[in-house]
Amino acid sequence: MRKFINYCKESFVELTKKTTWPSWQKLTGSAILVIVATVVLALILWVIDFAFQSLMTGIYKL
Repeated sequence: MRKFINYCKESFVELTKKTTWPSWQKLTGSAILVIVATVVLALILWVIDFAFQSLMTGIYKL
């Protein structure tokens, strides 16, 4: 039990004293980048899916 308490204390000190947290502006910029990249990837996958669906529909109608 002593090791667990020591681990919790050390974790708290590391998170509060030793960790460098990003600024709000940097965090917001990163979040916007992730959202934009996700939307672009979703659109690319939708186009590929639509193309394959059209191709398979054309093949099955032969």
